[in-house]
Amino acid sequence: MNLDQPRGRGVARILIDEERLQARIREMAAELDAHYGKDEPLLVGVLNGAVTFMTDLMRAMSIHVVIDFMAVSSYGASTKSSGVVRILKDLGEEIEGRRLLVVEDIVDSGLTLQYLLDVLGRRNPKDIRVVALLKKVKAEAASVQVDQVGFTIPDEFVVGYGLDYAGRYRNLPYVAVLDPATLNETEP
Repeated sequence: MNLDQPRGRGVARILIDEERLQARIREMAAELDAHYGKDEPLLVGVLNGAVTFMTDLMRAMSIHVVIDFMAVSSYGASTKSSGVVRILKDLGEEIEGRRLLVVEDIVDSGLTLQYLLDVLGRRNPKDIRVVALLKKVKAEAASVQVDQVGFTIPDEFVVGYGLDYAGRYRNLPYVAVLDPATLNETEP
C-alpha cells in the first residue's frame, strides 16, 4: 500500500500501517499466552472500538479464552471526551473469581477506563489486567492501570482499525490521524 495515498477522505496521514499493527499484536498475544499459562482469561472487549483489535489479538493467542463485551461511551460525535461515562451494554458473563483481561482500543483521557475498572473491580474478579492497542501521551490524563500497550502515540485524534469519528473510519486497516478539516464537514 502506498502510505502517501491513504484510503478514505478525511485521513491526514497514516500513523501506524497494517503490517506494523499485525506484527505488534502477535507480540502482545505471545506475551499474554506466557502470562496466563494454563489459565483461561475472560477477554472483555470495550465496544465498539476494540472489536477489531480484540479479534486479531485473540486469534493470535494460543491459550483458551472466553470473550464478552461491554459498551461504554464518553465521546458521542466529538473528538474530546465529555468526562461523563455511561454503560450502554453490560457483561453477560459472571466475573466473580475470574481472571479478566480488559481489551481497549485506546487510552486517551483515562477516565473511561478508570470508571470501567472501578465497576468491574466491585464485582470481585480474581484479577484484572488491561491491554490497550494505543495510549496517547497526555500530561492531563488520569493515572490508570494499563498493563500492556501496543503503541504510544502523540495527542492527535486518530481513526481506523476500529477507531472512529462520528461512527466513520472504523474499517480502515491502519491507524491514521484525522484531517482537522473533516471536523467542519456535516456530510460523510
